[in-house]
Amino acid sequence: EVQLVESGGGMVQPGGSLRLSCAVSGFPFTTYDLGWVRQAPGKGPEWVSLISIDGSSAYYIDAVTGGFTISRDNAKNTLYLQMNSLEPEDTAQYYCATAQLKYWGQGTQVTVSS
Repeated sequence: EVQLVESGGGMVQPGGSLRLSCAVSGFPFTTYDLGWVRQAPGKGPEWVSLISIDGSSAYYIDAVTGGFTISRDNAKNTLYLQMNSLEPEDTAQYYCATAQLKYWGQGTQVTVSS
């Protein structure tokens, strides 16, 4: 059974930090580029960041460049997203997914509010 289980979301004040994790099982983790997608209330989903199979290349949308860092631990089948300097505009449900959206998780909520 394919499972992508996100964790680490929550509520944080503007300027705060969170670290999301995505534990993967049921498919060969090391054969997929992976990433994080978010969907804010009333908006469509958007890719936030992507990382290559070996972790050597990463992509970020302009809105999070410099504040977010994606990483992966292929030994632990886990994907991460370190989010610093969070702003209210980052409030969304965050999902981990394979780059081709073949697999994705149930999401974790991130709320940035004072």
